[in-house]
Amino acid sequence: MAIEIPSIPLGQWIEGGLDWLTTEYSGVTRGISRVTQTGIDGLNDALFWLPPWALLLIIVGLCWWVSSHRLAIGAALGMALIWNLDLWDPMIETLTLVVIATLVAVVIAMPVGIAAALSERLYRTIMPVLDFMQTMPAFVYLIPAIPFFGIGSVSAIFATVIFSMPPAIRFTTLGIRQVPVDLIEAADAYGATRRQKLLKVQLPLSLPTVMAGINQTIMLALSMVVIAAMIGADGLGSEVWRAIQRLRPGDGFEAGIAVVILAMLLDRVTQSLRKGRKA
Repeated sequence: MAIEIPSIPLGQWIEGGLDWLTTEYSGVTRGISRVTQTGIDGLNDALFWLPPWALLLIIVGLCWWVSSHRLAIGAALGMALIWNLDLWDPMIETLTLVVIATLVAVVIAMPVGIAAALSERLYRTIMPVLDFMQTMPAFVYLIPAIPFFGIGSVSAIFATVIFSMPPAIRFTTLGIRQVPVDLIEAADAYGATRRQKLLKVQLPLSLPTVMAGINQTIMLALSMVVIAAMIGADGLGSEVWRAIQRLRPGDGFEAGIAVVILAMLLDRVTQSLRKGRKA
């Protein structure tokens, strides 16, 4: 006779935990939601205030300054195509979400990464957590965002920050831990304090690796912002989602091409900043 093993009610426990958090900390989530929405609206208004041609020139000039004339020409052609396809406004909304989510993720990730690099116990504790966060399917992060912040761009920011933060933590930790030991010993020999070693030796030498982590965070944020259109986020993702719902493959590919152009520009610019010189 088969023995029935009772299943663990993990899903019920998670739902109960989410219900408790949303009930007990509703004031906190409403405050975070208001601040985040204000930031989104403010950046959107600032970018929409600029005429498309003016913002295009700014982007082209930035690409030329940090990289080369080749990237500037590519940026001009790509942005002009997005403008011609009448996807300029959704592109701005997507860029806003990516910028805000990346800033929040980096602000959280940098201190955590530094602490993990300096503490072996914290490093061993946080690495499995990062493994869990990076292997969790992206769509799952949309589930807790809705009860906390409802439908809309704020939930998209929440899910995007959680999804895109692990690379920044990993690369920050990796960069600091890879600083040559002889340089640390030299700093100790000169009587440098722990703070001086961090600010004047470890962080400057690990900056290229840290920038690589920020680059990966931006790429993951962009991919998650597109997926977050399923919970009401504005931007190019909503254009793709609308095309799927209306069975318009042409419109979906146009929005997808705009996402690719934006991703390539962000990737090339951050790579040039990481190298610290013109390509």
